[in-house]
Amino acid sequence: MSEVSDQLPTEPISAVGVITSLSKAPDGYYVVAQTTDGSDADLWKDGLFKSKVTRYLCFNRKTGPDVVVDMKLTDIKDTLPEGFAPVQETMDTKETAMKKRRLCVKISPRAAAETAVYDIQITTKSKYQLVNYTCIGEVNNMGVWCRMGDVPKHQSSQEESSKATSDAPSDVASQKTTSRPDYVNQNSGIYTMTALDDVPFMISEQFFENPKEMQQVNLMGITIKSLAEIEEEFYYNFSAERSIAV
Repeated sequence: MSEVSDQLPTEPISAVGVITSLSKAPDGYYVVAQTTDGSDADLWKDGLFKSKVTRYLCFNRKTGPDVVVDMKLTDIKDTLPEGFAPVQETMDTKETAMKKRRLCVKISPRAAAETAVYDIQITTKSKYQLVNYTCIGEVNNMGVWCRMGDVPKHQSSQEESSKATSDAPSDVASQKTTSRPDYVNQNSGIYTMTALDDVPFMISEQFFENPKEMQQVNLMGITIKSLAEIEEEFYYNFSAERSIAV
């Protein structure tokens, strides 16, 4: 039995069904076994004769991708409301769910839903008022009521990861190297960070020890020489030109 409370449940209803026995409710489902005044909430019972056939409404509040956003009770001959799905069979025995009446449920993705059904109650016709609830129809001289509420938006794992990253202290942004200055706009105070920031650029120490004894490097057949070697190899004193000029 789902007790009537002024406080809205923490999670909206995600599934609605009908069962033939109170002992056959699926795991995690709440059964509306009694009306708000304590009477039997059997949806199938006959007003004159006691029937062996019983039907009870049940629902689930398991957090998932979908939620129930609306419910209707219509005549079995009426056209199915647009966007609604009928509850035609019992969950435990696959028998006809209801006689003469049809329970219709509208499901929506949780992310797209603004409001959803949070609770379901059944009342006897003599006690036909429930605060904060809306009556969706009558069956066997009983009223079926739903309570609506806003759907909480749960953060996705990607959003949570992004938020955790932005909240964490950034050691990289505060690190400095002796070989690269910070790029700071002194007028605006804006720090511009690039993909190469904090990457140290420096000449290997081996080139500082004996710069004049730099070894020749052969790269794809091209010999790389020092400035002194180039001047020595290609030195020309222009003596011939000077003799002609004189």
